[in-house]
Amino acid sequence: DLGCGWKPTGTLQLEYAEHFTVDEFEGGLRLICISNGERFLVVPQDAKVPDGLSSDIAVIRRPADKVYLVSSATMCLVDALDANDNIIMSGTKADDCSVAGFKSALERGAIAYGGKYSEPDYERISASGCTLAIENTMINHTPDVKEKLQKLGLVVLTEQSSSEPEALGRVEWIKLFGVLFDKEDEAAHLFNEQKTRVEQTSGLASSGKTVAYFYINSNGAAVTRRAGDYVAQMIELAGGSYALDDAQTASTSGSSVTLEMERFYATAKDADIIIYNGTIDESVATLNDFVGKNALLSQFKAVKNGNVWVTSADMYQQMTSTADIIDELHGAFTGDDASDFHYLRKLG
Repeated sequence: DLGCGWKPTGTLQLEYAEHFTVDEFEGGLRLICISNGERFLVVPQDAKVPDGLSSDIAVIRRPADKVYLVSSATMCLVDALDANDNIIMSGTKADDCSVAGFKSALERGAIAYGGKYSEPDYERISASGCTLAIENTMINHTPDVKEKLQKLGLVVLTEQSSSEPEALGRVEWIKLFGVLFDKEDEAAHLFNEQKTRVEQTSGLASSGKTVAYFYINSNGAAVTRRAGDYVAQMIELAGGSYALDDAQTASTSGSSVTLEMERFYATAKDADIIIYNGTIDESVATLNDFVGKNALLSQFKAVKNGNVWVTSADMYQQMTSTADIIDELHGAFTGDDASDFHYLRKLG
C-alpha cells in the first residue's frame, strides 16, 4: 500500500528469499519491503513521485548511484551486476576486500573509503553527495549512526540477507540489487545460474557424513551456527548432516550459537568432519594450530581421523560463489581431490 491509492501491477517472483518483497507499479515504479519494516519506492530518474505517498516510504531514484555500500557481504552482488560505478563510498578498505572488481575500484580510488558501519566519515560522505547507504544488520547496534546519515539526506537501506535460512535465499538478494541498479534481467540470470548448479549438487547421493562447523573464541568456547542457518543448509545441500539440531540451538534467535567447550564436545565429538570457520579466526593454518585452541579438540573423531578443514577468510564475501562453495563441501565430504579448492583447505 503506497498510501495514495495506487494498485500493484505485478510482483517480483522470489523462490527462496523470505526477507524482502518487490511489488511492481505502472511507470516502472517498484516498492521494496524489507522484513525489518523498511519500505522504499524505487522510481525511474525522470518519473514523478506519486502524490500522497506514505510518510514511511523512502524514495530511491533508479538506477541508484552515489551509493555508500557498507554491507561487505553484498559487494559481490554489486560486482556481479557490473554496478561498481554506482558506488562512490565503501565501508570496506581495499585490503579487506576479496571481490576482485570491487577491490580494484577501491585501489584506484574510483570508490573511496567512507568509514566502517559504526564510525562513518560523515564529512566525507556529505561532501561526496552520497544519496543511499546500504547497511547490514550491524547498523542495528548503532541506531544513532543511521539517524545521523538520514539527517545528512541519505536514504538508509538495511539488507537482511544474513537472516535468510536458505542458502539460495541469500543469493536471491541479487534481485533486490537488480531493482536498485536497473539490472533486473541480469540479476535473474545470475540467480538462475547459481540455482541450477546448487540443485545439481544437492541431487547427488548423501555422503552420510556428520559435519561440525565452528570456531573457538577468545574465551575458549565454540561458536557455531544455528541449525537451520544458511551455513547448516549449505552443508546439507552438499550431502552432509549438520552436527547440531534445532533443540540444541533453540535458545538463540541469532545466527551464531556459543557453547562451552564441554557441551560442544558432548554434541560434536563424533562428527566425521570438522570445518573450522576461518572467516572469523584466521589464526589456524595447521592441525597443530587447531588442537592448540583447546585440549578437548584432540579427542574429536574427525581430528583422530585427519578430517579437519578450514574455510578461506574471504568465504563470507562470496555470496555469488555459493554453488562453488557447496561443490567444494561436497568434494570434502566424498574425498575428492582438493588441490584446486579455494574456499576449503584440509589441515595437516
